[in-house]
Amino acid sequence: MELKTINAGVLKVSYYDYGPADGWPAILCHGFPYDVHAYSEVAPRLADAGARVIVPFLRGYGPTEFLSRETPRSGEQAALGFDLLALMDALKIERAIVGGYDWGGRAACIVSALWPERVVALISGNSYNIQNIARSLEPASPAVEASLWYQYYFHSERGRRGLAEDRNGIAHLLWKMWSPTWNFDEETFNQTAPAFENPDFVDVVIHSYRHRYGLVPGDPAVADIEARLAAQPDITVPAITIDGDADGVNNGTGHHARKFTGPHEHRIFANIGHNLPQEQPIGWVTAVLDARRLSKNC
Repeated sequence: MELKTINAGVLKVSYYDYGPADGWPAILCHGFPYDVHAYSEVAPRLADAGARVIVPFLRGYGPTEFLSRETPRSGEQAALGFDLLALMDALKIERAIVGGYDWGGRAACIVSALWPERVVALISGNSYNIQNIARSLEPASPAVEASLWYQYYFHSERGRRGLAEDRNGIAHLLWKMWSPTWNFDEETFNQTAPAFENPDFVDVVIHSYRHRYGLVPGDPAVADIEARLAAQPDITVPAITIDGDADGVNNGTGHHARKFTGPHEHRIFANIGHNLPQEQPIGWVTAVLDARRLSKNC
């Protein structure tokens, strides 16, 4: 394992590189509010299985930097998908297994949907992560709305200030709420917390949770991608999707199956919350290896 950097698109991306340089490529992306440590047990196991595993810090996290002060600090879904594609281009990876959960799953789903020729197979926590912004103001059940309190909080200036002033406190609370069965210790949380000190973290997070409700404009540079996502494209590549049955912010995504028109399996991790690869690394590794086999059977 080695921490590396590369200029990719609008970012100088910091990423961990595991396994042999000529291994089969797998790119695994973390969510909010987590970081690359979500894959600290997964990546070495996959490397032992012959993979070259790339685990990047997303925009706004850890040492990943914007190359220009002029680039909007967008957290919108199109930007995340663009970043993943740009990273593949910069690393000269023509095709890869891509996977993730939360924000990282969204990036992986976007590349799989819009550039399927670049994807060997997809592993996605919480299934079809592409946002339907046109329908974002339709209310959900009261229980679901209550679980999304942090998103509505971030719509306000009070929420922006709260995140800026106590980002660790908010992240720690979300870890507890979203993964009620995960008895992580403070050392585990403190490995990830420095990633939130990125100078662009607050701007990227706030933009993400405002853009998804149509409250702020997106980055014009990725407007064409956002327009394509508005059509809610199907995902045709081989895919394994996963839910944790103790997820405190998502009550299950098995009904997303219709959006996966290629070979597809949906799995449930028992007694596991939102941070799927860190809470159940062996299950995640198995899903990656099985997705690879699924792709070979196509």
